[in-house]
Amino acid sequence: MRDAVLSGLGDHGYPGLTIEYVAEHSGVHKTTLYRRWGGLEGLVADALDMAGEDTWTPPDTGTLEGDLRALAREVVDAFDDPTKAAAPTAFIAAAFQSPRAADALRAFYAERFTRCEAVIARAVARGEATADTDAAALVRAVSAPLMLRLFVTREPIDTALADQSAAAALAATRAGAFDRPSTPKNR
Repeated sequence: MRDAVLSGLGDHGYPGLTIEYVAEHSGVHKTTLYRRWGGLEGLVADALDMAGEDTWTPPDTGTLEGDLRALAREVVDAFDDPTKAAAPTAFIAAAFQSPRAADALRAFYAERFTRCEAVIARAVARGEATADTDAAALVRAVSAPLMLRLFVTREPIDTALADQSAAAALAATRAGAFDRPSTPKNR
């Protein structure tokens, strides 16, 4: 089912994806699709949920700078090839049109941010970041300039921009910009 949804999103985007397409490409009757998933929103949300069950792990280059650069370059790699970019682009577009897809996309990225906590834990152990560093905020900062260009201004992205985004996020980390507020101490 997931493959049919991904294929349909890649071929037609969310607006062009139909239950008929998924039924035809999955070999499952459309009444079964409606009964189990309730419609396209459910199919897309389920495909996103399944995407979050992959084995992706954040990079471990030996430095926070290298890890951030590698994360940013992964974004470039994911969207550099139109064939690879079709499904993630369609998922993001679907999130603007479907509350269930938006919830599933949010959960997908929350899981990714949780996995990236290992990057910060290693950086803390090496003395490159404070224990208060918010991993999710840092990862968002690395990818935000890239996503802005991809989905808002529709500008191209490349490894130079990825490296620049990583360097900016690293400088902000060193300045404590992503530190969670400290818990007030009892007096």
